[in-house]
Amino acid sequence: MQKKKTKWVLYSVVITIFTFLTGCEPLLVLDPKGPQAERQASDILMSIGLMSFIVIVVFSLLIYMLVKYRASKQSADYEPPHIEGNIWVEVIMVGIPVIIVAFLSYVSVQSNYIVEAKPKGYEDTKPLVVYASSSDWKWHFSYPEEGIETVNYLYIPTDRALEFRLYTYGPITSFWIPQLGGQKYAMSDMVTTLHLAADDPGEFMGRNANFSGKGFAENTFNVTAMSQEDFDDWVKEVKETAKPITEKKFEELLEPGHLGQQTYTGTHLEFSPPPTGHNHSEESSESHETENQPDSHTGHEGMSH
Repeated sequence: MQKKKTKWVLYSVVITIFTFLTGCEPLLVLDPKGPQAERQASDILMSIGLMSFIVIVVFSLLIYMLVKYRASKQSADYEPPHIEGNIWVEVIMVGIPVIIVAFLSYVSVQSNYIVEAKPKGYEDTKPLVVYASSSDWKWHFSYPEEGIETVNYLYIPTDRALEFRLYTYGPITSFWIPQLGGQKYAMSDMVTTLHLAADDPGEFMGRNANFSGKGFAENTFNVTAMSQEDFDDWVKEVKETAKPITEKKFEELLEPGHLGQQTYTGTHLEFSPPPTGHNHSEESSESHETENQPDSHTGHEGMSH
């Protein structure tokens, strides 16, 4: 009776797990829309495959050992034969894990250099520079070359390198668009650089991936990738319809809380420049300093998008 009850409990657990899994959305990190994310997704799948193979081999050996060396009906005075250590078994048991760790380390280091550089195929193109700064609990996106700024949403062109320069006006946050690439921290005393690119048009989810207080769960933003022509049309529309951002308005935006999507002309970089510390190359640092020179944009109020 007890065995039958246990059997039905196990069946119920399995059915419940499968029911929940069928309702889950596909993992965004395994649905890449850019070269950086594609590299990371392939690494994840390779790691899963390698670990699955190891688990299958280990469990197969475990079952074999349990069956072969299970207790048998021997006499009470039976003593098993003495067996010396086998050098080949020891070499295999130590060597295989060393090889696995070395291989994964090589792949990780190689991938790290790839995702930290400009996306493959975009090395010789001029990137779109976007300053992404966070505050409690919102994201501010400044386009210095276009002279516009958005709050909690991001428009980007496809087939063009993207260079995000990250920092924060509050606690450390983490900028992450899962379908375009990995996350990178934004800090208050330095600018960190993240290189991404979008191969396909579409809408993606972005968020803060680092706990930063009670409003962390809703610290998200929307990303829309479009053709360069559509992006240029959007920039033109913003300049014709949006109102300029002012220092007073920006100070209001920095107050803790959640906001909807907003759009402005000009950027807060003119009166609230990013930190002077940086982690990018000397060439990037020079362009960073040049682009931070204040302009003459002034104004009063922003508009909701």
